[in-house]
Amino acid sequence: MNQQLKGDIEQIIGPIHERSRLAEQGCTSEVSQVMTDKGSFLLKSSFQDKYREWLRTEAGVLERLRGEEVPVPRYQGFIEYKDSSHLLMSFEEGVSLSAALENANSDGARKSLIRAFGRFLLDLHQMKVPSLDSSPVWMDEQLAKAENYAKRGEADGSLELLQKLKEDKPAPVRQTMIHGDCNTDNILVLENGGLMWIDVAGMAIGDPRYDECLAIRKLRGYAEYIEAFYEGYTRYRVSEDEFTYFNNGLYEFF
Repeated sequence: MNQQLKGDIEQIIGPIHERSRLAEQGCTSEVSQVMTDKGSFLLKSSFQDKYREWLRTEAGVLERLRGEEVPVPRYQGFIEYKDSSHLLMSFEEGVSLSAALENANSDGARKSLIRAFGRFLLDLHQMKVPSLDSSPVWMDEQLAKAENYAKRGEADGSLELLQKLKEDKPAPVRQTMIHGDCNTDNILVLENGGLMWIDVAGMAIGDPRYDECLAIRKLRGYAEYIEAFYEGYTRYRVSEDEFTYFNNGLYEFF
C-alpha cells in the first residue's frame, strides 16, 4: 500500500494497525482486511478499467443502500486515482456459500444451505428498495453493456450471439430488486448462520429470471439440490428457454 492510499484510507477509518490479504480472492479485485481503532474493514482494489467501472458502481450501490434493510456490507468510502480504484466497507466474519457447501459434512446440511439460498433470493426479489434506480429497460441496458464489452474484447460472448439475444428477447416480466451476479461465491454465510450479499455492483431493479438462472446453474444435474432450492424459492421456475437465454447467453458477456 503506497503512502497516498494509506493516508486517504486513514482519513476515513483512522490509523491502520494491520492489513492482510484475504485467502478468498476474486478475479476482478484485490481484497484485504484492514484493522484500525474503529474496527475491522474490507478494502477492495481494482486496477483494470472494466473492473474499476464495476467497483465504482458497487460503491454507488452500497452508498445508496445505507439505511435500507438490505443485508450487504456497510459502505465506508471510495477512493479513486488515475490508475486504481479502492472501495472501503465493513468487514463481515463468514465464508462464501460456495465454501460452506464444499465443507458441509452431510447431504442434508448441503440441502439445508441450498434451501436457505432459495429463501434468501426470494426475500430479495420481494423487497422494495426506493433508493435503487428503477429502469423499465434493464434488459436493453444489459444488452448495450454486453455490446460494449464484446467490441472491446472484454467478454466471452460474440457479436453473433449478442445479435441472437437481441432478436430473441424473452417476454418481459415484472421487474424486482435483483443481485445481478447471483452465484454462491457472492453470498456470505455469517458466523451467526445468516446470509449476506456481497459483490453488489449489479444490484438493481431488473429481471429476476437472470438471478434465478445464475443461482441454479451449478445445481443442474442434481435433481435433489434443484428441489431444495425451489423449496426456498417459491415464486417462479424458469423454463429451459429462459435458462438458456440468461445463463448460456446474456451471462457470457459478464
